[in-house]
Amino acid sequence: MKELPEKYLQEMQNLLSEEEFQKYLASFEVPAFHGLRVNTNKISVEEFREKFPYDLKPVPWCRDGFYYNEADPVSKHPYYFAGLYYIQEPSAMLPAEVLPIEAGDKVLDVCAAPGGKSTKLGAKLKGTGVLFSNDISASRCQGLLKNLERFGIRNSFVMSEDPQKFAPRFEGYFDKILVDAPCSGEGMFRKEPHLIDSWKEKDSSFYAPIQKSIMKSCLSMLKEGGMLVYSTCTFARCEDEEVIQYALSLDPELKVIPIPVCDGFVQNEYGTKLFPHRIAGEGHFVCLLQKGEKKQKAAEKETVSAFRQDHVSLALKNGSFETIQDKKYFVPETGNDLKGLRIMRSGLLLGEEKKNRFVFSGALALAMKAEDCDNVMDLPLTDERVVRYLKGETLKVDDYKLKDGYALVCVDHYPLGFARISHGLFKNQYPKAWIYQ
Repeated sequence: MKELPEKYLQEMQNLLSEEEFQKYLASFEVPAFHGLRVNTNKISVEEFREKFPYDLKPVPWCRDGFYYNEADPVSKHPYYFAGLYYIQEPSAMLPAEVLPIEAGDKVLDVCAAPGGKSTKLGAKLKGTGVLFSNDISASRCQGLLKNLERFGIRNSFVMSEDPQKFAPRFEGYFDKILVDAPCSGEGMFRKEPHLIDSWKEKDSSFYAPIQKSIMKSCLSMLKEGGMLVYSTCTFARCEDEEVIQYALSLDPELKVIPIPVCDGFVQNEYGTKLFPHRIAGEGHFVCLLQKGEKKQKAAEKETVSAFRQDHVSLALKNGSFETIQDKKYFVPETGNDLKGLRIMRSGLLLGEEKKNRFVFSGALALAMKAEDCDNVMDLPLTDERVVRYLKGETLKVDDYKLKDGYALVCVDHYPLGFARISHGLFKNQYPKAWIYQ
């Protein structure tokens, strides 16, 4: 591995006892751990474990998280393309796990790309409330959007803004906020050694002011009684405990809420640290905060809108249909003015009008269940046509009685995407940007 900077080593020696410091250095000789998290919006943990062909071991601090063997090609498995799981470093599963999402919550993931934590938050909402997934980098938002679509999240907005800009629009608006702050990445040195070079250019002192600015903006957007998770993948006190001390100084009603502790966690009055020599994972810091006392929330008024077109009949809740430049969306109700904000995607893209016909989106397929379509090609996992479909190929479908028009292509009853059937001929509609490589 790359040589660790002397300044960093000195900081870690100051943070750890001599025995712990030596164990930390020894952890660099241990291979990094690999994890995945089940999409409980699409499949139960129990059913997933029964169906998944590779060996899995539970991540102790995440109910739907599992370790897998690095040699197993989990990113190539059709279930991954069906959005049944997300590949995520195990310690990074903790922040979204400990944020207690309730039905109808308005939730903000403020530094969301590439989407690991947003997909978990969206799954916990179970189609209720609304999720704002924001990242200041527009280019990184493309990966964020893809992951939310693959997970079938219908009730989200993908936004690319500086929190300082949009905070005045959302004062006291959010029930729950997750701040996985940009940081020096010290906890990821083993897994991503290139971050060592980045640390030499921008160490902990560079990030602390940015983190405090984000926290100040987010606290203004948090409802009275609301909860916020602050997390980093670094160890420096100036990026972790001192940011929490700063947040507490801004609001006398703010308090730290202890989180469940697993073996190896190190907890103090300002949060919980995960070190790679103490757990099976990389490094993380997590703190759960609450703003004042929890208040009784009014019951969400549920409205249902029906989307019906070409063999598809889908019930969509708490939103409205909007058409923007020939593209049709189902947009969640927010009760807030979003004009002027850089919104990359509002809600669920249903499809668009092209040459006098409506073309379904891939996002719509992944937000559906097989039962939402009356024209389904349900392939077993063992069928070689599954991978061929994901590669965008034309298939022979003589063994399926498919009607002309759109057909939903599934693997083991889980949607992958659409095809168009014309006089028995199969026209692959799988999005080119998602093609199996």
